[in-house]
Amino acid sequence: MSLLSNLVSGAVGATAASFAKDYIAKQGGLKAVLAQFEQQGLGDTVKSWVGTGANLPISADQISKVLGGGAAGGMLAQLASKFGISPDALNQQLAEKLPEVVDGMTPNGVVDEQAAA
Repeated sequence: MSLLSNLVSGAVGATAASFAKDYIAKQGGLKAVLAQFEQQGLGDTVKSWVGTGANLPISADQISKVLGGGAAGGMLAQLASKFGISPDALNQQLAEKLPEVVDGMTPNGVVDEQAAA
């Protein structure tokens, strides 16, 4: 991977983490966002992110299924366009960063009702 590719990938990854935090805040907090993932059959996955053990992975397709519609889908498309990448590439970055963000917001394995609300 070239230096430019590494820089773009790093910037997109940082932006994906920032997007995840912003999305959580705009949805009314971490509990509300986790509920969206649970409604799509990803309850065990998000519980692993909250818990103190290893985080289960999530795929770009699963991210797209949960976040791809409505206002979130529009925000994702705009963000991808800003970086000159495909929405699929952004979903991949979110798949890598979202578990880290949730894990960081729940260091004791508990969802704080005020987390990013």
